[in-house]
Amino acid sequence: MKNDKVKRSFPYLLSLLIVVADQVTKSWIVANIPEGTIGYSFFGDFLWIVHVRNTAVAFSMGDSLPLFIKYIFFIGLPIALMVLLSWAVYTHKLDKEISTLQRWCLAGILGGGMGNLIDRIFRQLRVVDWISVKFYGLFGLERFPTWNVGDGCVVVSVILLLITLIVDEVKNSKKTEVK
Repeated sequence: MKNDKVKRSFPYLLSLLIVVADQVTKSWIVANIPEGTIGYSFFGDFLWIVHVRNTAVAFSMGDSLPLFIKYIFFIGLPIALMVLLSWAVYTHKLDKEISTLQRWCLAGILGGGMGNLIDRIFRQLRVVDWISVKFYGLFGLERFPTWNVGDGCVVVSVILLLITLIVDEVKNSKKTEVK
């Protein structure tokens, strides 16, 4: 029983590692690069280390919403989602539905989301973003929207989760065809 609790808690180490990496990098950016400036440029202008603040969610969606709506959608809803993700990582009730790898993916999403939630709570709804990559006009964007460690972990974890779900679906459909 105790061993099972430890095993189920292990993905939370990934969440914790992501939160720590996210907050340490953001703290360094805040301390060393003035807001609104490019601190470093690598590979010509391909990669910039910058200091910007996002007062909304992905790609600045919701920036012009009233403050009380931002509190609901940018703090309240994410807290509820973090609780739900935590439950999904730990519970026995989903053992038949999600694999161990999928639990780790959920823990990655949880860690990245918590990193940005911490910013929203303690930095007046302003998430520190600091990685800017040239996008060469793809989809009409000269630069990809600026992001941070938490954002990157959420994206990678969601992609991995979707891949595992697709692979599982293909396996299940092949089993059904054989029967």
